[in-house]
Amino acid sequence: MLDDSEAPTRLQALHTDEAIADRIASAGNHSYVGDFILGAVDGTVTTFAIVASAAGAGLSSGIAIVLGLANVLADGFSMAAGNYLSARSTEQIVERARRIEHMHIDRIPAGEREEIRQIFAAKGFEGELLDEIVNVITQDKQQWVDTMVTEEWGLPQQAPSATRAAVSTMVAFMVAGMVPLAPLLLGIGRPTADTFQSCAVLTGITFFVIGVARGRFVDGHPWRCGFETLLIGGLAATVAYVVGVMLRTLVGV
Repeated sequence: MLDDSEAPTRLQALHTDEAIADRIASAGNHSYVGDFILGAVDGTVTTFAIVASAAGAGLSSGIAIVLGLANVLADGFSMAAGNYLSARSTEQIVERARRIEHMHIDRIPAGEREEIRQIFAAKGFEGELLDEIVNVITQDKQQWVDTMVTEEWGLPQQAPSATRAAVSTMVAFMVAGMVPLAPLLLGIGRPTADTFQSCAVLTGITFFVIGVARGRFVDGHPWRCGFETLLIGGLAATVAYVVGVMLRTLVGV
């Protein structure tokens, strides 16, 4: 977020010729920060939920570690696989749209020119200026296809790399997911309330840090996003702990 006193200077710096050119050139690039944050949030929530439910059920630290590590590895891979398939699907949709537009331009160029005309007429262009825009775009087939993919199909020019999206998600999931297990693995405190308290504190800090990072990424208020993520993660952990206590009561362990 821009501070009022910094806004004019910052805005001027963002609107130099070089800054504008760089921003436009990178506008179609996918940011993998979102994939990383998504994996980190999910990894922290699910792993701490296991620790919390194990503590609520009165299970040993060893069992909590086994369940937590299984979650970090298996669920981390599962989430990465899901993100890979999602990104791959987007990539295939963009490729299909490009193939269709190439075919349409080859077979019915007049109809495709009319589509370009109507797209830019809807933006307020008319007369000779509209004719010139249509002529400029349709003289370059690649630009013609790019315009149709963006304007008609509503798709990005370049789909995200499925491999990079999957790796970003899995790395974040595994790194953040290990945080709630750290006190158990390192033997901080006794395998009772002290250990669980250490897990809760570290997990809360992780939630807050992830939220602040998310706030900066979405240009929101970092502190507000930090507390929001902490609150949501805390609620998930509380539910898991209560469920563990209830199950412990029901089965009589």
